[in-house]
Amino acid sequence: MTVFDPPPARDRATRQADTRALLATPAIDVWVATASAAGVPHLVPVSLAWVGERVVIAVESRSITAQNLLAAGVARLGVGPTRDVAMIDAVLERAVGVDDDVELGEAYAAQADWDPRGLPGYVYLVLRAERVQAWRESNEIAGRTILRAGEWLAP
Repeated sequence: MTVFDPPPARDRATRQADTRALLATPAIDVWVATASAAGVPHLVPVSLAWVGERVVIAVESRSITAQNLLAAGVARLGVGPTRDVAMIDAVLERAVGVDDDVELGEAYAAQADWDPRGLPGYVYLVLRAERVQAWRESNEIAGRTILRAGEWLAP
């Protein structure tokens, strides 16, 4: 049996830069966790765009994800693999029809791996991060919070 020796822990500035780069990755997906008013959890992967320091997802307005977010206004997002993850606690800032905001539609299509414009019933859900945690290995757990109360923490 071999013992795994993790790489050195990254400092906060490096984690923030790495997380911003991860969120700006073309065709990246995000796991979106929401809950109904009755507390029934729902988890789904969708395409993500990082637009103006906001997470933007596109879903059908009748989907469970949209309904839960519109009702509760909060979600927990997971981006990246297990050993290089960013966890985001987010609040819904706004919902907009996919054909109602040209700039948002262009930015989403430029990063995501698809373009929902023209699809009836689809909306962009614009989410503002309230807390972001990022870590690779157990040696980064202690300093995992890199954004709190919507503000990037000082490096």
